[in-house]
Amino acid sequence: MNLTSFTDYGLRMLMRMASAPDRAFSTADLAGEFKLSRDHLAKIMQRLARGGIVETRRGAKGGATLRHDPAEIRIGDVVRLLEEGQALVECFVPDGGNCTIDGCCRLKSRLRHAEARFIEDLNRSTLADIALRDRATE
Repeated sequence: MNLTSFTDYGLRMLMRMASAPDRAFSTADLAGEFKLSRDHLAKIMQRLARGGIVETRRGAKGGATLRHDPAEIRIGDVVRLLEEGQALVECFVPDGGNCTIDGCCRLKSRLRHAEARFIEDLNRSTLADIALRDRATE
């Protein structure tokens, strides 16, 4: 199983936000902290906002905050949201890709089952379980 960097950084952003849930984080702040492109993180933040994980506000006192308590945000749900549109294998894409054995393949159902179990297992953990410790308080 290989997660995209989109998901990797989305999880890192959420872990950071959960370490200080009362603070609004700008994409510029997070980009500086993670040494990444602000545009890339903005796309991730938009997906998280569209999925109801974060709330964003514009302006001088703007930024992103978690919409829910970190203990209510399931990791598997976040991964499913951020990996949306990323097929585990070619035959999982909407048009089936170029698979020539689709009609007789018995691997596809096993992979779908494994993918579902992967998300279920991740959903046993919440954002609170994996949140970063705030460096300022250590």
